[in-house]
Amino acid sequence: MAKRISRPSRQPPLDVRPDTGPRPSAAAAPASTPLGALTASAWRALLAIAHSPQPHRDPTVTDLLQPDPTVGWRSADRLPPPLRDFLDLYLPFCRLAAHAPLLVGHLGQSLDGCIATRAGESCFVTGPANITHLHRMRALADAVLVGAGTVAHDDPRLTTRLVPGPCPVRVVLDPRGRLGRHHRLFTDGAAPTLLVRASTDADGHAAGPGPAGVNGPTDQVEILPAALTADGAIDLPWLLACLQRRGLRRLFIEGGGVTVSAFLAQGLLTRLQIAVAPLIIGQGRPGVSLPPPPDLARALRPACRVYRMGDDMLYDLELTAGAAHGGTDPGLLPVRIR
Repeated sequence: MAKRISRPSRQPPLDVRPDTGPRPSAAAAPASTPLGALTASAWRALLAIAHSPQPHRDPTVTDLLQPDPTVGWRSADRLPPPLRDFLDLYLPFCRLAAHAPLLVGHLGQSLDGCIATRAGESCFVTGPANITHLHRMRALADAVLVGAGTVAHDDPRLTTRLVPGPCPVRVVLDPRGRLGRHHRLFTDGAAPTLLVRASTDADGHAAGPGPAGVNGPTDQVEILPAALTADGAIDLPWLLACLQRRGLRRLFIEGGGVTVSAFLAQGLLTRLQIAVAPLIIGQGRPGVSLPPPPDLARALRPACRVYRMGDDMLYDLELTAGAAHGGTDPGLLPVRIR
C-alpha cells in the first residue's frame, strides 16, 4: 500500500542584481572569497528559516540574522549590497503566517508576454540564472505545483539538483487524467509526488486515461481524488486545504500560464514572480491570462521589486491586500533586512 504523502522531515547563491546598476554577484563569488563565504552562510540561514521548527534559536540563522518584531529580521553586521539583494529576494518566501498558506507563482516569459511557442516549446525561455533561481525556490518550498500542460510539454523533474537543499513534494494538477506514466516525475523517485485528478472508480482513485496511464498509487506517487468546479477545473481552495492538512503550506506554483493565472484570478497568490527574457516569440502561448478589468484604474498594479538575473529581469510582485493595488511599498514589508 502506498504511503500518504506529506511534508518530509527537513534539515543549501544567486546571480541577483537590482536594477539600480551592476554589482558583484553574490552567487558568482568564489567560496574562498569573503562574499562567497557570506553567500553560502546566507543560503544555509534561509533554508533554516524556511524549514527549522525554531529558526530564531538556530545558530545557522542567528550567526547572520536576528529576529526583529518590526522588520522580521535584522543583521548584526552591515551586509554587502549583493548579499542584501540575495536575502531580500528569498526571505519573503520563508515567512509563514499562523494559519494561512504562502503561495508564490512564477512565470518565465518573452518580451512580448509569451511563455512558450504555439507548439508548447519553452525550454528555455529564460536563462541559466533564472533556472537556478527556480531550483532555489523549490528548495525553500514544502511543495512545488504544476499543471498537466507543463508536465506534458516540458517533462520536468522539479528537483533541486542545481542547489543545496531538499526536494519539495511535487504536486501535479491533472483533472482530466491525460498524463501517462512515462513522465520523469512519476518514475525518477527523486521526491514524493501527488497527482491530483478526478475520482471515477469505486475505490476513490482516479482512473488512468488508458493502459499507459498512472492507474494507481506507488511508493512515490499518490493519487488524490479531486473536488471539481462546475466547469471541470480543480477546486483550488479545496486543494489548498488538503495540502495544508498534510503540512504543505509554503507552495511554489511553477506553471504553466493557465495554472498560475487560475491561482491569481482567485486571489490566492501571496506573490507573483515574472522573469522577462530579452526574447521575442511572436504568436505564442501567453503568460498571465485574466478577465479584463472594467477600466485601467482597476487593473492590478502591485508593489514591485526588480532584480537582474543574467540577461533576464525578475519582477517580484507583492499581492497581499493593499499591495496588489500599489498600497504598500515593498521596501517596508516586514521581511526586509535593515
